[in-house]
Amino acid sequence: MSDSVIANYKLAKAPIYSHCFSQDRSILAVTLNTDCLVFKMVPNGKPQLVASLSDHDKTVTAVDISIHGRILTCSQDRNAIVWEPLSDGSYKPTLVLLRINRAATCVRWAPSGYKFAVGSSARIIAVCYYEQENDWWVSKHIKKPIKSTVNCLSWHQNGIILACGGTDGYVRAFSGFVKGLDSKDQVASSPWADKFPFGALVREWYNGAWIHDVEWRSSQEKLAYVTHSGSFNVVDSSGQMWAAEYPEGLPLTSVVWVNDHEAVCGGFACHPVLFTEGASGWQFSKNIDKTVASRTPVAATFDEEGQDETGSFGISALKKFKDLDLKGKVSTQVQECTHENAIMELAPYSEASGNVTEISSCGLDGKVVIYRV
Repeated sequence: MSDSVIANYKLAKAPIYSHCFSQDRSILAVTLNTDCLVFKMVPNGKPQLVASLSDHDKTVTAVDISIHGRILTCSQDRNAIVWEPLSDGSYKPTLVLLRINRAATCVRWAPSGYKFAVGSSARIIAVCYYEQENDWWVSKHIKKPIKSTVNCLSWHQNGIILACGGTDGYVRAFSGFVKGLDSKDQVASSPWADKFPFGALVREWYNGAWIHDVEWRSSQEKLAYVTHSGSFNVVDSSGQMWAAEYPEGLPLTSVVWVNDHEAVCGGFACHPVLFTEGASGWQFSKNIDKTVASRTPVAATFDEEGQDETGSFGISALKKFKDLDLKGKVSTQVQECTHENAIMELAPYSEASGNVTEISSCGLDGKVVIYRV
């Protein structure tokens, strides 16, 4: 384990697409096939499984936990469920009336914990809130001008502006103002717009590649997003845009702001990468948790006709190639990192004075890893 890795938990033998810690970091929820597994964090030990939330009948695509401890899941079965923690440690499920006809792909609680947004393949974002009279969660739809699957969501700290990105190559910011629940004071001095009627398109930016994640830096009124083409981008309310390419060129799937001038991204490279803002804009800074170990080169010698040194042709030459493949490449270096497969999601884990000091990640290898940044 490298110096930057604080903890490495192998929780499943299948991909973990989404994970979330509770506010006090005592509870960890992860998606696993058609279930959401809830773990209790044990100091200096492996997380203990305390509940398996299994009301979905298709793959669970995302999970989030509100500031009140409510767990929110969504699934390819076109449903979202709010799980209320009970005193005996179990969870009571409440179905959400999403009214969508395609898979639900992403979920995000608003900072207040009283409403949330669900993205879907139906080209719809459902903004959901609790209706006391009927004891259920109802939704209002944002449809236009979304043209494809919504991959990611992020609420501004004011709880009104909702950013999204999708497979149509657009990043958009909408108003998620819910009458009777939100106050106009929340956006009184916002640089983004003067009025925020529900569903209004506040701003949009076109990238062209699939947008995998968006994240607000509310104190700076900036929005970061990462793409399938491996680019990290930042935009602000004045219309300025900054872009930085990841040198390895692999898709980036998630982004977390560390402070006003640094952001960490994760993706197909299996390790987090740091981008930094300098005098000339944003640029790739360094790889986190990536060690290079030497490996003894394995080589075979062949003459021009493909014969090996013994002079025979055919089977022995084929064997040499197979041995090369099994024993290792001729390269003398190999890259190693804690994740053995792509990172699907990053999240802030520990903060100090508004800046993130530790982040958590989940990946296709069934691991949850905590890094120091």
